[in-house]
Amino acid sequence: MAPDYSNAILLIEDNPVDLDLTLRAFKSSKLTNPIQVARDGEEAINYIQKWEQGEPEPVVILLDLNLPKVNGLEVLQAIKTHPEFKKIPVVILTTSAESSDVDSAYRLGANSYIVKPVDFEKFLEVAKQIELYWRVLNKSAR
Repeated sequence: MAPDYSNAILLIEDNPVDLDLTLRAFKSSKLTNPIQVARDGEEAINYIQKWEQGEPEPVVILLDLNLPKVNGLEVLQAIKTHPEFKKIPVVILTTSAESSDVDSAYRLGANSYIVKPVDFEKFLEVAKQIELYWRVLNKSAR
């Protein structure tokens, strides 16, 4: 039986250390949503085709900008220009604090921009805030 991804979070992250840190932070905060992982921009873009074929779309996408194959801004643009999937909330979760990246991300439709903290305890707090916001406070258009 296939897993139920109807309330999944799509985490798009290529760095194994950051991926592990994010997954541990979510586990520590007792996040119950299933996590799907794309490890590069091309894999992330392939999710659009899966959603078009009926696979449930995620409740939120956490997107790194510095990705191999297709960069995060291109992934963001592909999602936010799609007539059906542009409503999926996308949170940029990246190490880049460059104002040009922040401006580009918001211009392309990002819902939030978070610079990844290096310290695990601070990262854990970010994970809790993401969960609190997207599961409790945010009202979905669905």
